This record gives sequence, C-alpha cells and structure tokens, in this order.
Amino acid sequence: MMLKKVAIVLVLCLFVVAPVSAQQRGTPAEAKAMVEKAIAYIKANGQEKAFAEINNPRGTFVDRDLYLTVIDMNGVCVARGFDPSLLGKNLTDSKDLDGKFFIRERIEVAKAKGSGWQDYKFTDPLTKKKELKTLYFEKYGNIIVGCGAYKPGK
Repeated sequence: MMLKKVAIVLVLCLFVVAPVSAQQRGTPAEAKAMVEKAIAYIKANGQEKAFAEINNPRGTFVDRDLYLTVIDMNGVCVARGFDPSLLGKNLTDSKDLDGKFFIRERIEVAKAKGSGWQDYKFTDPLTKKKELKTLYFEKYGNIIVGCGAYKPGK
C-alpha cells in the first residue's frame, strides 16, 4: 500500500514539474522586448557600457534562456550574454544544426529591412537539447542586436 502511495505522489509531481519548466522559458514577445530594451540602453549609455552589461551573465540582459547576441555588419560577435568564447570571432560561416548559414541570412535581412524574425536550429544552453529557435533582431547603426526564444519539440 505504501509503495502505491509513493508511486501516486511521484506521478503527481511530474504534473507539477512540467508547467514550472515551461514557465522557465522565455517567449518570442519577451525576446523582442529585450532587443528593444537593449537598443534603448545602447542609445542612452553608448556601446561600450551596453556591451559590458550584455556580456554580464547575471546582468540586465540575461533572463532564463533569453540572452542577447550582438554582431557587427561583418558578422563579428561584439557582445553576447551566453558563451563569451565567441566574442571577437567572425561568425559569418556559422551554420545551424541543419547547415543553414544563419548569420549570413541575418545580415542580409538586416541590410534590406532593418529588423526581422529568423528561425534556425540551435542547442538550448539550459536543456542542452537541439531545438528550433526563433530570433528577433534589429539593426542599429553598424550592429545587429538579437534575442531568441526556443520552441521545444519542434
């Protein structure tokens, strides 16, 4: 009888954990809002101070699985809230998990339209799973500021 009660409690715990984990994810609307907030911060404080804040893993621009990536118009990573090893590297030859040159595509769209949404496959830094990511980005001066949200199970 005790074993049956323990099994029931464990099953109920799974139903509680699943919604909490979904709430830990950022949404596309939150990603877009973070980009807009970052551009306002850059305008108010300059790139040097803004990039330092964007690079801070405990800073204003890192929230759960949301973080900013800033590249210049040549594809060089100038700020990033996750994986600082990419800072200063030219990412134009980077491919997503399906072989798509997603940085090249982002630069092309930024040049043509100034902003947009982009879908590509990437490894979620929290779950370590390969997932579809939708990223909102805006061109500001000579940089492109982007933030993406993961679409699990896609």
